[in-house]
Amino acid sequence: MTFEITESAEPGHLDHAVAFASELAAFGSSLALDDFGVGFGSFTYLRNLPLSHLKIDSSFGRTLASSPDDQRVVRSIIGIAREFDLAVVAEGIEDGAALELVSGLGVAYAQGYHIGWPAPARLVPVSETAERRA
Repeated sequence: MTFEITESAEPGHLDHAVAFASELAAFGSSLALDDFGVGFGSFTYLRNLPLSHLKIDSSFGRTLASSPDDQRVVRSIIGIAREFDLAVVAEGIEDGAALELVSGLGVAYAQGYHIGWPAPARLVPVSETAERRA
């Protein structure tokens, strides 16, 4: 299971976030940094939290196909993620052209209306989960 922390979260409590993230990791969970690229705490989080994923803010994905500037930012963020050995999630992918671009850049995951519309979570009974693993 992956938990998300938003980049705009208060960096003044970083020590609490690090302790909590370490506890999550001890239980086999991972941590994703959400909305990357829009706040000021990004690199502090990258340096201090045991992250597994970096989620590029949807504001870049929505205009990716038509904005050379956003393409440069996304390529840069992907490079940063690779330096930290993080999987990349591109948010705000709302058309095929944007999906093709991020796919060509090596993004592991994408979210957005082109991929699927938001839907309620479905809880899976433990017995059903066990059957899938068998």
